[in-house]
Amino acid sequence: MNPSEIISQLFGKAWWLLAVLLVPIVIKAALQVPAIKGAFGEWLLALSIKFKLPKDRYKAFHNLILPTPDGTTQIDHVIVSRHGIFVVETKTMSGRIFGSEHQPRWTQSIYGKSYLFQNPLRQNYKHVKALEALLGIPTEDIHSVVVFLGSCEFRSEMPDNIMFGGDFANYVKHFSSQVFTEHELSEIIEKTSGSVVSTASNIQHEHVARLKARSDPDHSRQCPRCGNAMVLRTARRGSSAGNRFWGCSGYPACRATQPID
Repeated sequence: MNPSEIISQLFGKAWWLLAVLLVPIVIKAALQVPAIKGAFGEWLLALSIKFKLPKDRYKAFHNLILPTPDGTTQIDHVIVSRHGIFVVETKTMSGRIFGSEHQPRWTQSIYGKSYLFQNPLRQNYKHVKALEALLGIPTEDIHSVVVFLGSCEFRSEMPDNIMFGGDFANYVKHFSSQVFTEHELSEIIEKTSGSVVSTASNIQHEHVARLKARSDPDHSRQCPRCGNAMVLRTARRGSSAGNRFWGCSGYPACRATQPID
């Protein structure tokens, strides 16, 4: 074997070794991107539902978009069974989570900072009501569930219907009383699978556009002083540190602020 062949083989092995070493690093870095991290968590939960909840007893729907009086609402997961319907809101978060069932806003504490977010039970209430209106069944047969994904930890006592992803399947299985007949169950599945509930791409785009119109910092909100767009900011100092507010995009030339509605 001549020297060039030896060098070629060494370089080939080096590139292979480099690829093996880089793949975990690239995957780890990708999972730090919120959108990728969230999608990966959703995929893991869907996989858990698929393998831990038998298909002959549980029917799963994912990313349902339902009509509401003010547009549409999207539900992460819906599990239909003879033991009830489970409406699932997922949250992919890190850090420490503080909150209670009746608090309008909860707190995420991470890297020495605190951030407020909407109580996910209140957020899921709209989903429950949309499904109730669609199916015409009593609220007591629809169970609101919030599943946290990611590396967060609860630092407050949470109600039973708030849990981590690994606990979800067992939570569903502990409902053993039959509340729907086989005929009722078939009707519910048919309605949920029907044209009223859609995951089509055009409906998805319309739903995202509505969400953007509601929450986009630059959407239809102008500075009352200078007319520039208002943007969402987070207070960094003082007693309001961690709280979000509207601030003028012209800062520091314009220091106008407004509270979040």
